[in-house]
Amino acid sequence: MTESPAIPWTPDWSQAPEGWDWLARDADGKWYWYRTEPQLGWAGGVWRSNSRNQQYAGQGVPDDEGWADSLQTRPSYNPPP
Repeated sequence: MTESPAIPWTPDWSQAPEGWDWLARDADGKWYWYRTEPQLGWAGGVWRSNSRNQQYAGQGVPDDEGWADSLQTRPSYNPPP
């Protein structure tokens, strides 16, 4: 019997604080909720936002290559016009 590869852990949107509409993982595997859309910080392997606008969401798997593609928007989020 062959084992299928493990699916990396991702925070569940049901756990996101209201109004925190972005989620991203840094290269070290840490996930954060964001109240404002974060910007890539290539040099540090992190997503950048004012510290008051980010909240730790959980520890995932470190990924030096795919972290920059981890940004998600809340499924029900509708940006203002």
